[in-house]
Amino acid sequence: MSILKAPENVPVWVDETRCKACDLCVSVCPAGVLAMRPEASSILGAMLEIENPQSCIGCCDCELSCPDFAIHVADKKEFKFSKLTDEARQRAIDIKNNNYKVLKV
Repeated sequence: MSILKAPENVPVWVDETRCKACDLCVSVCPAGVLAMRPEASSILGAMLEIENPQSCIGCCDCELSCPDFAIHVADKKEFKFSKLTDEARQRAIDIKNNNYKVLKV
């Protein structure tokens, strides 16, 4: 087994080949970083999208909640994460109220 190498300057990323679009990670993200986008090729018709990576606080709640090990968060030694802002909190609420889907601007 090999050690997963984080992409450069990326706080959180998804392995779409492992993701089954259950949206558990979206439901636990306190910063509104994640959302589900429509994806016709997915069994559930959606796929995880990293919507606001600059707002990631590095809490790892998404990674820990994923039953398929499809989402990964950078190591705090390698990436400087954001602080949780009121705007990020509100975005998380808005995404949850929108059934975890990507918000249209």
